[in-house]
Amino acid sequence: MLNIVSAGMLGSVSTTAFVLSLIGAIIVGVVAGIFIFKLIKSKNLDKSKADASKILEDAYQEAKTILKEAKLSAQEESLKLKTEIDNELNLRRNEIEKLNERYLQREEFINNKEQTLEKKSEHLDQMKEKLAEKENELEQKKEELDEKNKQIVAQLEKVSSMTKEQAKNELVRAIEEDAKHEAALMVNKIEQEAKDTANKKATNIISLAIQRYSADITSEGTASTVALPSDDMKGRLIGREGRNIRALEQATGIDLIIDDTPEAIVLSGFDPIRREIARVSIEKLMQDGRIHPARIEETVAKVKRDIEQDIKETGEQALLDSGVHGLNTELVKLLGRMKYRTSYGQNMLKHSLEVSYIAGMMADELGVDGTVARRGGLLHDIGKAVDFEVEGSHVAIGVDLAKKYKENEKVINCIEAHHGDVEFSCVEAVLVQAADVISSSRPGARRESLENYIKRLQKLEEISNSFKGVEKSFAIQAGREIRIMVQPEEIDDAQALFLAKEIAKRIENEMEYPGQIKVNVIRETRSIEYAK
Repeated sequence: MLNIVSAGMLGSVSTTAFVLSLIGAIIVGVVAGIFIFKLIKSKNLDKSKADASKILEDAYQEAKTILKEAKLSAQEESLKLKTEIDNELNLRRNEIEKLNERYLQREEFINNKEQTLEKKSEHLDQMKEKLAEKENELEQKKEELDEKNKQIVAQLEKVSSMTKEQAKNELVRAIEEDAKHEAALMVNKIEQEAKDTANKKATNIISLAIQRYSADITSEGTASTVALPSDDMKGRLIGREGRNIRALEQATGIDLIIDDTPEAIVLSGFDPIRREIARVSIEKLMQDGRIHPARIEETVAKVKRDIEQDIKETGEQALLDSGVHGLNTELVKLLGRMKYRTSYGQNMLKHSLEVSYIAGMMADELGVDGTVARRGGLLHDIGKAVDFEVEGSHVAIGVDLAKKYKENEKVINCIEAHHGDVEFSCVEAVLVQAADVISSSRPGARRESLENYIKRLQKLEEISNSFKGVEKSFAIQAGREIRIMVQPEEIDDAQALFLAKEIAKRIENEMEYPGQIKVNVIRETRSIEYAK
């Protein structure tokens, strides 16, 4: 408010100064007119006297008029400024009154709050007193209950002849046994549901893969038999003083067994490619009829070239059949060599193609990378193509070859993990291992010696019979299942589940076998009574 009044006073002073300046200017004009008048008068006094008087009169009137107008203007300006100051003062006064009203309202509200808080504080004090009384009552009751509890415990100890600690231990043991039993039943139920779901899906995927793939069952060995048109051909193959047979064995590296078997000779050798070269060479020599050392060397050399070409074409055909592309040329040749490689009588090229097909189909069903699964399945046993030439297991050789020819890391893991030597780093490697087991363990796929077969069955029964509560066990289905009969008075249903798990775990740790072995624990209770 003081600022506005000061501004009004400054405006009034400015208007007065303006009026005084205007009056000064008029006086200066009058003096100048008088001076001019006197000057004109001195020059032409008579002529200009009347004009000067008139001019002076006019100037005086004009100055009077200007002064009057200036006063009126100053009064109007002063009145206007006063009006504005009054309005501003009224506005400020109204605002101050409103603020005063709000202050009074706030003060009244705070007073009300203080009264409410005082009432609540009084109520809380009363509640604290009541709670203190309740706590005292509870403490007294607690002391009474503790005393009664001691009396009851003393009576129980006297009746049961057991101390408190003994009774507690007995109760804990009973609860623990009940909990174990309930846990075993729950575990059995959960595992059974999970197995049912997993087995159903796995069986569906595997059955689809096997159903879509059909392969011939071929059993091969390390010896080949060549049929002869007649027994006279044996003498021609032996030659004078055995020179022909020596030339054949030297050129092919294969032993020729010529015995009393009619119209047949046996070719024996570990290298399947050399054995094939010897077989084809002998057949060509018999067709040609010219059998002598020079012709033998020429024929064997030509057959070697033909076999090498066949190996290359076989590898390329395997790539087309499996749908694998971009394989290194050297790996293609090694793949073709597997045509002449067998394991337990199973042809390795056919086995690799079968694993590739099955793994790829399962990968497609599961929605993972089928290309990697097929490639890994095709190359998982590539080390067997040269394992009789290079030291080391076929897995290590295969991994080295895959790394040498820049194969994918997932494919390398499929090779090195298909026998469980390393951990799986991708789903495709798991599928390749499963496909390898399916291919190698299906009926008729491989041959086993009778001795190894019998030892495996005996080991299965020996492991099963070593567990407490086992009455007898039988290895059935060519060692694919072990059926265990337990004594029902020693093993209950819940313990039978854990027994099956323990036996399966020990079989996994102590035995080597293709595929999987089913551990079937049977608990049977019979009630017998005789009617007389």
